[in-house]
Amino acid sequence: MKSRLPTLALTVLCLIGTMQAAPVPPNPGASVGPAGWERGFEGQRKADIGNGSYLNPILSGDRPDPSVLKFGKDYYLVNSSFESVPGLLIWHSQDLVNWEPVGPALTRYVGSVWAPDLAYHNGRFYIYFPALTANRLTNMVVTAESIRGPWSDPVDLNVGNIDPGHAVAPDGKRFLFFSSGFLAPLADDGLSVTGPAKKVYDGWKYPDYWEVETFAQEGPKILRHGDYYYMVLAEGGTAGPATSHMVIMARSKSLEGPWENSPYNPVVHTNTAAEKWWSRGHGTLVEGPDNQHWYVVYHAYESGYYSLGRQTLLEPVEWTADGWVKASGYDVARPIPLPAGGASVRHGFPLSDDFRTNKIGIQWTFFRPKGPIGELYRYENNALVLKAAGTSPKDASPLTFVTGDQAYEMEVEIDCDEGATAGLLLFYSERLFAGLGFSKESMIEYWKGDINAYPKPASIGRHCFLRLRNNHHVVTVWYSPDGQQWTKHWMQFEVSGYHHNVAGGFLSLRPALLAAGSGEARFRNFRYQALP
Repeated sequence: MKSRLPTLALTVLCLIGTMQAAPVPPNPGASVGPAGWERGFEGQRKADIGNGSYLNPILSGDRPDPSVLKFGKDYYLVNSSFESVPGLLIWHSQDLVNWEPVGPALTRYVGSVWAPDLAYHNGRFYIYFPALTANRLTNMVVTAESIRGPWSDPVDLNVGNIDPGHAVAPDGKRFLFFSSGFLAPLADDGLSVTGPAKKVYDGWKYPDYWEVETFAQEGPKILRHGDYYYMVLAEGGTAGPATSHMVIMARSKSLEGPWENSPYNPVVHTNTAAEKWWSRGHGTLVEGPDNQHWYVVYHAYESGYYSLGRQTLLEPVEWTADGWVKASGYDVARPIPLPAGGASVRHGFPLSDDFRTNKIGIQWTFFRPKGPIGELYRYENNALVLKAAGTSPKDASPLTFVTGDQAYEMEVEIDCDEGATAGLLLFYSERLFAGLGFSKESMIEYWKGDINAYPKPASIGRHCFLRLRNNHHVVTVWYSPDGQQWTKHWMQFEVSGYHHNVAGGFLSLRPALLAAGSGEARFRNFRYQALP
């Protein structure tokens, strides 16, 4: 049985909400409801519908905390990478809707990498980001002369707080804003903090009766426009209730304040759980390719699909006569006209992998790797060879990738050494995972973070084909000795609860290759196909 399946249109899910909100006007030129996403490589969903409109998300799957830089006719975007290495994958676009990967800016593990800020100053690119370990929270920076690298090793700024936002004063002095309204001075080269951080902004006080996660004033992004600096930031908490997150704005003629809150706050907010996109927040304001229209890029959870993580959305905004920004009234669950004046690049990339080229850092990343990643893998005879480590998914640094599809199927051919255990999984973190593996003596079932071994069929040996289907959170796995005759595992798993509100970590449920124990495991002919 082959895993090539036909692609059909998706059905958009709606959940019943508990809060009341004013009706949102229909989008100009849009149908009453979305006809469905355009399909790209292997049936993966993509935003550009092909008729002059796009349907969010512009980057599906776990692409949180987007920071966007306009650089001439080009746009570059980077997201949080958390525990994944290589991290800080940079994306390129010329129309804000179609995006292609450039490459990672961070190639070693420095802790959990949170909300970055991508900036350009005096001929260099900078990415500032928080790095959290079990013992310490700091902020770091990597730099490059070209957006395509090479990027420097991370420089520790030795300053706390999270979510740095780069800003430049009229006299050329550089600063970093942080969460909770703090501001710290930077050296001229941007590679050190030259003084203590001080509080310059208290945030915007939303109504007390709103259902949010917590206040969480974070993610400041600074834009100079006309006579003012504009601060775009998030409040309400990034997860929790569907109505938690939001995008707010403030402005000041000085970086040190006083900061005036926008009368249009919140600029972006999920008003009710009946909406398609939940916890909409953490935005970057960016000028469109026609240099006239403006947009805000932010992240959100998809209703019913917390497991996919926070996905990247694009929403039109407009400047008001009194010098503020407000949403243009588009329903982000429906098709929206493409930004005018842009050129399209190829969107995304295939997730199937014959392992003839190195896609580490573009597609594949290690979860919390121990030691240099160059020592964890190699390519050999059309196989990806992984060094076995740890004892199980709890401590083995699985190799994972982001998917943005609500349903999909994948399969892979594996052989491994005597001391190794190998498998095909869905992996959230060391706390939650599901799938199937095999060792010298056993088949091994992974479910809810539990590990259960049972006798292995004699036909499997040290060579096995594994197939996993995630059908809208219902997971089915099969195994085969030859890739032709398949046996369905007796247990099927429901994984809709494998997400941050259950297990923490701000992560997503990802396809993963496992190599645990000792020795090596070899993976060949990985195939991926999105399902309706």
